Amino acid sequence: MRIQRFLMLAAVLVILSAGGCSPKEKNIGKAGDTPPQMVAILPGMIEDQSWNKINYEGILKCRETLGVNLECVEDVAESDFESVLRKYASEGYGLIMAAGAQFDNVVSVVAQEFPKTTFCVVNGSFCDGRNVAPVFPKEYEASYLASIIAGNVTESGTFGIIAGYPNTPMENLLDVYEKNALEIAGRRGINNPQALRSYANSWSNVELGRKMAEQMIDSGADTLFIYANEVGLGCIQAAKEKNVKVIGFSDNQNDLGPGIVSASICFDFGSLYSWTVSQYLDGELKGNRVHEVGIQEGIFVPVYPDGTSETLIEEVDRGTMDFLEGKVKLTDWFTEDK
Repeated sequence: MRIQRFLMLAAVLVILSAGGCSPKEKNIGKAGDTPPQMVAILPGMIEDQSWNKINYEGILKCRETLGVNLECVEDVAESDFESVLRKYASEGYGLIMAAGAQFDNVVSVVAQEFPKTTFCVVNGSFCDGRNVAPVFPKEYEASYLASIIAGNVTESGTFGIIAGYPNTPMENLLDVYEKNALEIAGRRGINNPQALRSYANSWSNVELGRKMAEQMIDSGADTLFIYANEVGLGCIQAAKEKNVKVIGFSDNQNDLGPGIVSASICFDFGSLYSWTVSQYLDGELKGNRVHEVGIQEGIFVPVYPDGTSETLIEEVDRGTMDFLEGKVKLTDWFTEDK
């Protein structure tokens, strides 16, 4: 598999520069002090080949890189969010990380009761509280990279887009993907390119994902982009049956559909979790602000299956450099009326 080397190097530099010392030199307290208790809470199963899997892999990498005991609890139902957060906070955990914007509201409530605990929502956008410090991967930057792949591999110019739930961060990343993919297809001479966007209102209904993908394919979509956790597994199954392309997103999904998944944009959450925990241990994970990371920090990495054309790789490289040089401003592509 082909991976952009300079983005991998950027991810390494982020980890090494966090706090100004190497992982082994990390100051986690005076000799004899009890290390702070830390836990990460995942809303789904780690086998989903998407959001929960990449978060779990990030947790494991963080443990290895920093030598810390970051605990993990998976598959927590939304109805149990508040009780689980309150359980760990009442037990004296210093850092509670919760993976997903769906935790935003409940964290803002629970955090007020436990001012000595730092609450960090991964992909969160609410920061109302001195002890609420969300870390936001700018996923619209990842979808920008995905759109370059999609715009260059489509033949029909019809893009199928399936997402979990319509919240502002999700709509922003889909706006960026849709606008750039359509523009690239148009520049390639494809007449009247179009995007079909739909929400599953679920993260786990695999069969629903398969049916939604089939409907889009029957409507002419030859390239699918899915960001819906386990729902995406059904979408990929439909793509395999109908022989259409998929752009992998969040995790390396290339092996889920050899010959079907054109490439994947992976989230390097090892860097994200290591950076976040380092900031916390150094007392720099400040509340009342959203901490943002993205392409510049090496969080999003394209992974190509064997046999990928050099032309496609060069197009993604060129688009990445355009972004880093400030030639494109992705926030201008958000739809204002949401």
